[in-house]
Amino acid sequence: MNILTFDIEEWFHILDNDSTLNEKQWNKYEDRIYQNMDKIFDLTQSHNLNATFFIVGWVAKKYPKIIKRIDDFGYEIGSHTHMHQLLYRQSRNEVEKDLNDSIETIEDIISKKVKCFRAPGFSITEKNKWAFEILANNGITHDCSIFPAGRAHGGYPSFNKSIPTKLDVMGYIIKEFPINTFSVLGKKFIFSGGGYFRVSPYLLTKYMTKKSKYVMTYFHPRDFDPNQPIINELNFLRKFKSYAGLKTCFSKLERWVTDFDFVDLRTADLLIDWEKTPIIKI
Repeated sequence: MNILTFDIEEWFHILDNDSTLNEKQWNKYEDRIYQNMDKIFDLTQSHNLNATFFIVGWVAKKYPKIIKRIDDFGYEIGSHTHMHQLLYRQSRNEVEKDLNDSIETIEDIISKKVKCFRAPGFSITEKNKWAFEILANNGITHDCSIFPAGRAHGGYPSFNKSIPTKLDVMGYIIKEFPINTFSVLGKKFIFSGGGYFRVSPYLLTKYMTKKSKYVMTYFHPRDFDPNQPIINELNFLRKFKSYAGLKTCFSKLERWVTDFDFVDLRTADLLIDWEKTPIIKI
């Protein structure tokens, strides 16, 4: 099962960087969301793909026509928070307010209930797993925030499940769709989205996909924009992570969706026998 998802944010929504931290700074940068979304729509429409789109509420508020267009195509829409901040750097009250703002903004545009969520940077970790309580209390039934390995923004190595899993959150069940991993000699590799996908040779990505029963993708509009400005304040490593592979990412994704079948989150939900999936108590 291969699941296609997009995190809809602007090219300057780079986490953990002082010059791209807040709305005042974002307003200094040029808009590139329209041209980058056109590429995504061309891909999904020409290949007859269904996908789930996780929307940053700030983007929805500023560019409601884009969100309406996603909905008009019939694609599933979820929340990617409102202000695209790392959850583990916020208090419970801040996380809940931000989630509510994003849900309200999106629902006002599409007139549909928002039921799925992904945290920026996969920033629900062992230390702030209380965030699942907030998701549960606000009607989120499907989550894609778990990164079951180490990463720069934290990760959740102790989760130890890279397959769809049920989370028992105070008796409320959230269906968790974590990032998939591929193990080689006991080491976990990520290949299915973002910078990991951009820098992985396609033949390696194809091989790992063939060997995987479950693949959860995640892409951003900026992943397909090789001409985006470079944010000079980033250090060398961050620049590499942010800009490497931009020229070939779109063509690689076109090959991938041609070589393999992909579904959206809601279709995957229907295909899974949830009675047989693991349950983890949070």
